[in-house]
Amino acid sequence: MQEKLLRLLNNSYSPYSHFRVSAIVVTKDGQEFSGVNIENASYGATICAERVAITNAIANGVKKCDFDKLYVMCDSDKIGTCCFVCRQVISEFFESDKEIIMMNPKGETLVKTVSELCPYPFNEDNLQ
Repeated sequence: MQEKLLRLLNNSYSPYSHFRVSAIVVTKDGQEFSGVNIENASYGATICAERVAITNAIANGVKKCDFDKLYVMCDSDKIGTCCFVCRQVISEFFESDKEIIMMNPKGETLVKTVSELCPYPFNEDNLQ
């Protein structure tokens, strides 16, 4: 997966931050959907790689709880973690025991479950 994520970094549109991010969602049936961060001069219109990969999967028919893993790579020596907007989206579509694998280009990894990344999710229970 590391090599795929490295290649995907080249598709990032990040002319403002120059901080490239790639992501690959893997479904329970083994399908893979990719995403990269896409920046915008209006920073609020920027979308993270994790959300691009998840929405790509949804647009192609993947349903809530069909997700198995999410791989994320930041173009940095450090291992970047998912932002809180992405964590919210992850918690909406992934079951709490699924793994989020974050890595840097050197292959160093940090693996967390959704519940570890989102210990107090905002979900449908909060809307009642």
